Amino acid sequence: MPELLRDDDPDPADRSPAGPLFVPVRPGPVGFAARLFRTPLGERTAVGFTSARRLAATLGPGQAWIRLAEPALRALAAPLGVTTVTVDPQLSAPAPTPVTPLAPVAVSPRTVRTA
Repeated sequence: MPELLRDDDPDPADRSPAGPLFVPVRPGPVGFAARLFRTPLGERTAVGFTSARRLAATLGPGQAWIRLAEPALRALAAPLGVTTVTVDPQLSAPAPTPVTPLAPVAVSPRTVRTA
């Protein structure tokens, strides 16, 4: 089960992962932006992985990432109203695979009957 870190935890220092996280990013208009996700219940969450291998296994080998400490990731997401950080999520959809377009189907004209 993924570890959820919240601001209101009684002792969040005991639950923080050691070292910087591998944070998935996407290209933005002025650089890169951290990707935000949703928990199974629909809450928005920032996500970090404890290794590049775990990130690639969950989001695919082509996923861009940066290294951020958990407090920095939390500070980055806070202005967007995101207060949850999920570390090493495991329950996710598989990484998307390229889709091959289907060949067009030939349509033959039909006779339309009226009553």
